[in-house]
Amino acid sequence: MLNLKDKVVVITGAVGNLGRAVAKCVQALDGRMVLVDRSGDRLREVYADLAASTSHWLAGEVDMTDLKSVNSLMAEVHGRFGQLNGLVNTVGGFRGGKPVHQADVADWNCLYDINVRTTLNACRAAVPYMLQSHGGHIVNVAARGAFHGDANYAAYSATKAAVLRLTESMAGELRARDITVNCVAPGTLDTPQNRDSMPQADFASWVPPADVANVIAFLLSDEARSVSGAAIPVYGRS
Repeated sequence: MLNLKDKVVVITGAVGNLGRAVAKCVQALDGRMVLVDRSGDRLREVYADLAASTSHWLAGEVDMTDLKSVNSLMAEVHGRFGQLNGLVNTVGGFRGGKPVHQADVADWNCLYDINVRTTLNACRAAVPYMLQSHGGHIVNVAARGAFHGDANYAAYSATKAAVLRLTESMAGELRARDITVNCVAPGTLDTPQNRDSMPQADFASWVPPADVANVIAFLLSDEARSVSGAAIPVYGRS
């Protein structure tokens, strides 16, 4: 049976659909959470029941694209809890619809920042504290598009592929230090936003965020201590 008791887990993008699902799962497994978002107000709204908790921390006003901001976050996590055992990077975004020669360079820059830079910054800032804690588990979020490129979605596929390669490289670097680094690769998530943007789609074939969160919880647990460098597809019925 999975158990995250007394483990301190940082969850970025905590107010998003996947972030909320991961937080619910980690809390149910007795983990201690650092819930991160750029907006402190949104965190307090979504996690009002945890605002006064001493076991969890709502870490707002953090810009995950800014390494200085992320370094300060991880230092305070370690200062508050004395350890850092898990990191889940759920921050990400999606844009597409144009071929490469017509796509706006700003879209490439935006997707690099939100999909790659946020993950890279969090990993760079967290690893030194995991080493002090004598191990840990990092879970990144890639996507089905990380494995192959589709027409008109080059920037999205390229940035998610970068997350996958980053995961594999870090796994090789840290395996001997008892830090596992893995990623999940979901298909289309069944979220209100996706339903609104694709009303004619077959929602039953999509992936509930809770199903992805369950895989992430396993990768955060000691039961997954021998798994590192994996990219686990979570495609639902599609």
